[in-house]
Amino acid sequence: MPRAKLVGGRVVVPSVEDSRRLYASGFYGQPLGVEKVKDPSQVSSPLVLDPLEALYLLETGQLEVEDEDGRPLGLEELARKLNVTEEAWGAYLVYRDLRSRGLVVRSGLKYGASFVAYRKGPGLEHAPFVIHYYPPDEPFDPVELVRAGRVSHSVRKVFVLATAGPGARQPTYITFKWLRP
Repeated sequence: MPRAKLVGGRVVVPSVEDSRRLYASGFYGQPLGVEKVKDPSQVSSPLVLDPLEALYLLETGQLEVEDEDGRPLGLEELARKLNVTEEAWGAYLVYRDLRSRGLVVRSGLKYGASFVAYRKGPGLEHAPFVIHYYPPDEPFDPVELVRAGRVSHSVRKVFVLATAGPGARQPTYITFKWLRP
């Protein structure tokens, strides 16, 4: 099983072989010093995992994570050490659900969203979905909805609003599509 180390608040997979295997299995993480991976078999440096990726891989038994002293970490302890807030935990529930549906989930920061999701993976297709996580108790700004919808439409992606409250078993999704009258 691949092993990762929590180093300075980041989860790093030091083994290049483990990094290559994790990246190829679901496009997890970002190889150090590489902006865009063209071919998963060419991963040749340690992998840095996003906190949500690390939590998911640990929870699903695909990764072991150790602290700097080599002590294994459980899910709750890793979440605490990564300073995962209640809001970030809601985003994690969305991430986990999307992954469980077979989607490849990556950061959506480039589009002003929480995630982008692929059916096949980056480099194999353009992401068809832009997903924005919205905490259920936060007031909703309609201007923000229009902005997100316009951005997703301009890049030809389906805009999905996702939310998951405390104790929710499954996130709620709302999909928006532009219609031409």
